[in-house]
Amino acid sequence: MISTSPIRTRFAPSPTGLLHIGGARTALFNYLFARHHGGQFLLRIEDTDRARSTQEATEVILKGLDWLGLQPDEAPVYQSSREARHAEVARALLEKGLAYRCYASAEELKEMRETAMKEGRPPRYDGRWRDRDPAEAPAGVKPAIRLKAPREGVTEVDDLVQGTVRVGNAEMDDLIILRSDGTPTYLHAVVVDDHDMAITHVIRGDDHLTNTFRQVMIYNAMGWALPRFAHIPLIHGADGAKLSKRHGAVSVLEFEREGYLPEALCNYLLRLGWGHGDAEILSRDEAIALFDLGGVGRAASRMDYAKLTHLNGVWLRQAEDARLARDVMRRLAEEPGLVLDEAAEARIAALMPALKERAKTLVELATSASFLARRLPFSMDGKASVIMTDEARVMLASLAPHLAETDFSAAGVDAALRAFAETSGKKLGQVAQPLRAALTGTTTSPPIDATLATLGRAESLARIAAATAPPSES
Repeated sequence: MISTSPIRTRFAPSPTGLLHIGGARTALFNYLFARHHGGQFLLRIEDTDRARSTQEATEVILKGLDWLGLQPDEAPVYQSSREARHAEVARALLEKGLAYRCYASAEELKEMRETAMKEGRPPRYDGRWRDRDPAEAPAGVKPAIRLKAPREGVTEVDDLVQGTVRVGNAEMDDLIILRSDGTPTYLHAVVVDDHDMAITHVIRGDDHLTNTFRQVMIYNAMGWALPRFAHIPLIHGADGAKLSKRHGAVSVLEFEREGYLPEALCNYLLRLGWGHGDAEILSRDEAIALFDLGGVGRAASRMDYAKLTHLNGVWLRQAEDARLARDVMRRLAEEPGLVLDEAAEARIAALMPALKERAKTLVELATSASFLARRLPFSMDGKASVIMTDEARVMLASLAPHLAETDFSAAGVDAALRAFAETSGKKLGQVAQPLRAALTGTTTSPPIDATLATLGRAESLARIAAATAPPSES
């Protein structure tokens, strides 16, 4: 029986670590699918692993989803708060005769596994308590509750990405749904929660595919409508191996720290395993309009950080200047030796159209903008120091009065520089490069006329004066 209710998807991370890039893509696909079909996107924190789940990891997940713009339509559900309901369903299956109490000890289970492995069989529970009289139960032993899995036929799943997949029921054993300490197993809790949350589509990584066959058995035993399943391929590194730290950033918030825009990362993740013709640069609204599971491929995707960085540069140039200026100010607050006052913020905002043309990340953007907030006197980098010869200092000292007479508009500054170069018998670049070094402490900046106009008359002349001053004796 398949659910025909209004579409509801969910992202269900475990707070045992960071929100990784694969999980972020899963959340994105669930979000877009729900939005495309006018449905709802929900969040469930699967925190039943008490030993490994942490509040810090939960907060990182929530922060990462918020940064990506993937807010759920309802308050998050915490799986640990629903253990009584999980136990209730387990007992209901017991009363129906579709589950049973298992008193096998840890030693017996270990012996079963070892025997099976020696005989070349999969290590499965042998069903010894399935039809046994409970009166034979050993005294003082708390039983687990196991589902009575069907032993004949096949379990079949019509997966929306993988196609029809099936497994022989003889290959599966009777899974534990409630442990002897009364806590639910992951496979059981997920089914109960998805049913109670009215989830219609379970979109998750294909590493969960084998779990699905077991979960279908719980749905069938309870007589519940099945959700539609869609198992998406995993993300690998460029070398085809499982994505790990050695491949680069894998946590969503690492990408934020490294200066990626959330819309760029979402755009990249959308195209990582999903396609729609030649569409590459897609806004959130465009992605919602186009996304459906038919565009998801079956092969594993490979993370390409160079392509992501290029895409980030595209989104950076489209971003609002005021937003970028705020982010740059926040990043520069961590740098020493800067004056981050209103004047610096105004300069950064004014020069942003030129600054963002050359940057590919917000980190690069902040670095290139930092000269606008530098405190006098400041040192020059190696290349700038080489340019700032005694001859260059003399030239800049001669240039300063000419600049002082301009209105310090970009056009006025440009005219003054060209006139000075012509009367001095120099090429414009021979004037501009030492001037750039004096103004920024580096050899790179936006166009020199825009740089001067942004710094303004007083600051520009003060920087030229500092650069042309005789070296102090110590």
